[in-house]
Amino acid sequence: MTGLRGHFPAMTDLKPLIAEVLPHVRQLRRELHAHPELGFEEAFTSRTVIATLENLPGLSLRSGVAVTGIIAVLDAGKTGPCVALRADMDALPITEQSGVEHASIRLGCMHACGHDGHTAALVGAALVLARVRHELAGPVKFLFQPAEEGGFGGRRMVEEGALEDPKVEAVFGAHNWPSSDLVLGDVATRPGPFMGGSVDFHITIHGRGGHAATPQRAVDPIYIGAQVVTALQSLVSRETDPVAALVITVGQFHAGSAVNAIPDSARIEGTIRSLSPELLGRAPARLKALAEGIAVAHGATADVKLIPGYPVTTNDARATHYVVEVATDVAGRERVLPARSPELTSEDFSYYQLARPGAFYFLGSRPADRALVPFLHHPQFDYNDDVLPLAIEMHCELARRFATRWPE
Repeated sequence: MTGLRGHFPAMTDLKPLIAEVLPHVRQLRRELHAHPELGFEEAFTSRTVIATLENLPGLSLRSGVAVTGIIAVLDAGKTGPCVALRADMDALPITEQSGVEHASIRLGCMHACGHDGHTAALVGAALVLARVRHELAGPVKFLFQPAEEGGFGGRRMVEEGALEDPKVEAVFGAHNWPSSDLVLGDVATRPGPFMGGSVDFHITIHGRGGHAATPQRAVDPIYIGAQVVTALQSLVSRETDPVAALVITVGQFHAGSAVNAIPDSARIEGTIRSLSPELLGRAPARLKALAEGIAVAHGATADVKLIPGYPVTTNDARATHYVVEVATDVAGRERVLPARSPELTSEDFSYYQLARPGAFYFLGSRPADRALVPFLHHPQFDYNDDVLPLAIEMHCELARRFATRWPE
């Protein structure tokens, strides 16, 4: 790998500029939190982002990308290498229980993953970078993406030209991370597999119903389904290298409607997660064969539907090294974790990485004086606004220094 070029040049101190925009960005974040929208329905979010950015000097906007996404380009005519920064915009179908003043006004929908904060931070970065655009050697793309939560919005953004015209050399994304092992101000990443890929499965066991008192006259799909649920773990414990990461979780088991009846069928649904593309390719076929075999052995049949999810989020080594360098300068060496353990949660940032070098990183959001806070996808979750200054500065510095620091 070729080295990074030189030292960071002397540039404008961004902290006062970030402090100037911070009240507006915080208010924007809370407004987005109060008006959450599901994937491909982010019309209010898109309008709000556009209204905030449309008059910035040197910034061009393209809306309607992947239905509700936005591509904003700052200084598109500059000849240096182009860098892209990505934020996701969608919410989740969860009823909020946070109790905050800016809680969701939409029953059954909330920003339970912090995408409101991600969007607001990227808006803040655009506001700041527009003030120092004379220090940019190349274009900066701001990708406001819909439908990260299972909607494959990242894939659609790439398919609709998010990384072209001008061509993006590298792409970076961040996620707030309210876990017990990170604290507010930490920046964590790692090269290679960083977040898991996924495949979901739906299994229907078809047996033969009957009276609960005469099971010998029935083929019990609940009993058979229980054998399937137990046996699936053998794919992890007996068919997978113990040092490899593979998780098979059953999230739903539905069968029957009466205590004294054996139903005709049972439905099992769950997910396969791994950091290995090879395991993600092999495990689903083995799951299908195992479920079908167990069902046949008990006189039943099994219909197995496999639904591919997101690929493994794999950080490019050069891009990760660049994130660590920038984070060390911005947050301080003691706050940067350059070899953080990967997670098996999935992210469609992986689609950008399949097309261009890229790195994804976590920003710790748990206050140091709290041992635990509600985690992502919890009904009591709320994005910690104290993350915003660091989130904005990381975006800005990754973009501003890119042309002089990206490896040749």
